[in-house]
Amino acid sequence: MMLTIRVPDLLSKLQQLSSVKEVEQTQCLITKSGLFNHPFVISKIISFLSLSPLGSLVYAQAIFEDTAMDNPFVCNTMIRAYAKSVFPIKAIYLYNFMHRKDIKSDHFTYPFGLKACARVLWCNEGDIKCTQLDIACKGAEIHCRLFRLGLDQDCFIQNSLVYLYSQCGFLDLARCVFDEMTEKTITSWNVMISAYDQINDFDSADSLIGSMPGKNVVSWNMLIARYIRLGKIEDAKVVFQEMPERDAVSWNSMIAGYVQIKDYARALALFREMEIANVEATDITLISVLGACAETGALEIGRKIHLSLKQREYKIEGYLSNALVDMYAKCGHLNLAWEVFSELKMKHISCWNAMIVSLAVHGYCEEALRLFSTMEMSVDGARPNRVTFIGVLIACSHKGLVDEGRTFFNRMVNEYKIMPDIKHYGCMVDLLSRCGLLKEAHHMIKTMPFEASKILANLIVMGSGILARALVQAYRQALANASKSGVAQETIQNTVRRGSKAMMEQEARQILGVTEQSTWEEILQKYDTLFERNAKNGSFYLQSKVHRAKECLEAVHQGNSQGTPS
Repeated sequence: MMLTIRVPDLLSKLQQLSSVKEVEQTQCLITKSGLFNHPFVISKIISFLSLSPLGSLVYAQAIFEDTAMDNPFVCNTMIRAYAKSVFPIKAIYLYNFMHRKDIKSDHFTYPFGLKACARVLWCNEGDIKCTQLDIACKGAEIHCRLFRLGLDQDCFIQNSLVYLYSQCGFLDLARCVFDEMTEKTITSWNVMISAYDQINDFDSADSLIGSMPGKNVVSWNMLIARYIRLGKIEDAKVVFQEMPERDAVSWNSMIAGYVQIKDYARALALFREMEIANVEATDITLISVLGACAETGALEIGRKIHLSLKQREYKIEGYLSNALVDMYAKCGHLNLAWEVFSELKMKHISCWNAMIVSLAVHGYCEEALRLFSTMEMSVDGARPNRVTFIGVLIACSHKGLVDEGRTFFNRMVNEYKIMPDIKHYGCMVDLLSRCGLLKEAHHMIKTMPFEASKILANLIVMGSGILARALVQAYRQALANASKSGVAQETIQNTVRRGSKAMMEQEARQILGVTEQSTWEEILQKYDTLFERNAKNGSFYLQSKVHRAKECLEAVHQGNSQGTPS
């Protein structure tokens, strides 16, 4: 028996949707009433699921593919959703599909398609490797189509073109579109100024700022972003404090700036100020704050954020889910990291990487390798990248799996066409050396396309002091045979010494929360407190980090005590 329901009543119900659960209940009602194929009803459901923070892009995609792939309005909605997700390439696929199937596009289709093109550049991963030229060509193709359709003078579209060309490095084309605009909005000016700022052409940026008819909060935010990019955090702070009004972007920029310079305490303090000011945190805010929590062991703040998201039924995906996984793992709660990871419907490669690396670093090597195998067989289309193989090689190193390590290293190069960087070589040298294969480790260092000093410094960065000393030993033996050991040994020892000092001293003080004026007793007291707290949390990562910081400052203290320069 078919349930009777009036369309106006149904639309009213759709306007009030606030969770995926409500969508499921409403979908049952719609199906029973025979209105599930009603175009407007479908578009409302997909709009909520794909665009709302409380929705689900996976659910939206399933309904879209079943019912509405020929609906232009819904296609636009899905392109828009994909464009702002961690899967922007899907927006371009859908845009291409629309034109292959002659589905009518309009002035809403193109800005989202152009935005997707720009975002693909910094979401380049796995199989998808688009260069700036590739994306610029796609943008030019869309630009030509817009010209033929007479939509090239649409202000919204022109802003998108300026942004795309500037992101691809074609500033002349971006400026050409900007200069030809008959009506420039605040957004138009801000996009063009930001483009000059990104390439450090401050004269052109300041010239445009001087010509700008009306400045707003976005203009101030660009100044903050400029100073942060140049490493002038105090100048950014002055602008932040003096600007007439602030929005979420203003707060986000400052918090991210402090995280960037590893001043996590100030980042967390500013986040608390943001909450007091009743400014709603965005995904970008939370990603930065969770990163600070991960590096300082501020588990309670991280858990509070996660609980708040769950209570609001907020859509946790993409980089936000990565940040949660990383935070829980570094704070020693791998079970909670796994819970977040397992609940993800669509897993981006960065999500897989976060979990694989976390398992490997904490000694769950077999689990990390099993997860890698699961990822290779997954339907998400996730393809291993550089970071994935770092996690896999760390797992092999900790477990002493020499044959498996060699196999993964060769697969990375031959099967996945990924050229190893210094971190991959560092992992392999670590693995070989831990297993006593110092000659093979030495041979790998001699044949790799990097200087030996860099790999030794990199091992210090990775906290492998014992390994670095073992490699120095191997070098001494090999070079002694060639009667060249004296100078070479001194060079290697100096490299290790410089690597340790350059890497650690300033960072060590930040990790322990001490200053250059702190006494050795104060440093020890701070170390004991942090080490004990991280031991209670079960965080091997943070315990190791705190211990290395203490060792570094101990060496500095001993050097000062002996009257030698630190």
